Amino acid sequence: MASTPTTPRAQRPTTRRAPARRRALAAGGAVAALTLSLAACGGNDLEKEGGSSGGKGSLVIGSAGFTESEILAELYAGVLSEAGYKTSVKKVKNRELYAPELEKGRIDVVPEYAATMAEFLNAKKNGPKADPVASPNADKTVEALRKLAEPRGLKVLDAGKAVDQNAFAVSADYAKKHKLKTLSDLGASKESVTVAAGDECETRPFCQPGLEKTYGIDVKGIDPKGVGTSQSKQAVKDGKDQLVLTTTTDATLDQFDLVILQDDKKLQNADNVLPVVNADDAGDKKVASALDELTRTLTTKDLTDLNRQVDQERKKAKDVAEDYLAEKNLA
Repeated sequence: MASTPTTPRAQRPTTRRAPARRRALAAGGAVAALTLSLAACGGNDLEKEGGSSGGKGSLVIGSAGFTESEILAELYAGVLSEAGYKTSVKKVKNRELYAPELEKGRIDVVPEYAATMAEFLNAKKNGPKADPVASPNADKTVEALRKLAEPRGLKVLDAGKAVDQNAFAVSADYAKKHKLKTLSDLGASKESVTVAAGDECETRPFCQPGLEKTYGIDVKGIDPKGVGTSQSKQAVKDGKDQLVLTTTTDATLDQFDLVILQDDKKLQNADNVLPVVNADDAGDKKVASALDELTRTLTTKDLTDLNRQVDQERKKAKDVAEDYLAEKNLA
């Protein structure tokens, strides 16, 4: 999902993630793009609800365009509703669109991936060629993220045990034909590949630039079908594309006969899941307490299973989130 040099996510990632990682960042149907004016989503109403939501007890949770982000947003909405807030979830295409709305207070809370978001803000402040601030060390990555987020009016809550790294997968037949187990193997094969991913893959360090620089992979193009979407995975299964950006919590790879290539040189950084909130509207202790309890409970295994229920069993993200929160006595 997420992502960043990571990461979704694009980094998850969305980035991560998308991503896939992870971020990351990976999932279901298409979502409508949110314009900067938010006209399509009722910008004026959203601004009224989100702009001062902390004081009014109403919170807007942002969800990026992949399964895991939708599930996390519904989990956040659930625990915040239990804490007494009126909540709504707004689907947004990617981080480039929802991050400015989070800063403006039109969106109050988003599920994020530490490394992906850190590198996104690093590039915003220091330019696309800035030295990376994220690393495989989660604590250092979160610390760097907070330093970048606070001047923008954002508050980064604690990271938890759930980690969703971005990952790259190929078809099992392609891996067998070219004797691939790692991304280094792919680089050494000298095969040219088209990557099925989000369009942001072209510039994010964890994606095309990282594949080229770290692994020497010849990326001839990006097929913008999204991070870990069914369309992206089907394109690789069919041989139209050779590599798909997905995440380590993708529970549907076997359905498409895809295998992940090991990130043996650690291109991806610490993409621990954490909430990022607008400090003015959602920065109080009550919000943090509700979200922290969920963060402490959620594991990578849990997240993979939740993804499986939506992507394989075709359950709704909201229903899956509600069942999980009830099972864990969180709502």
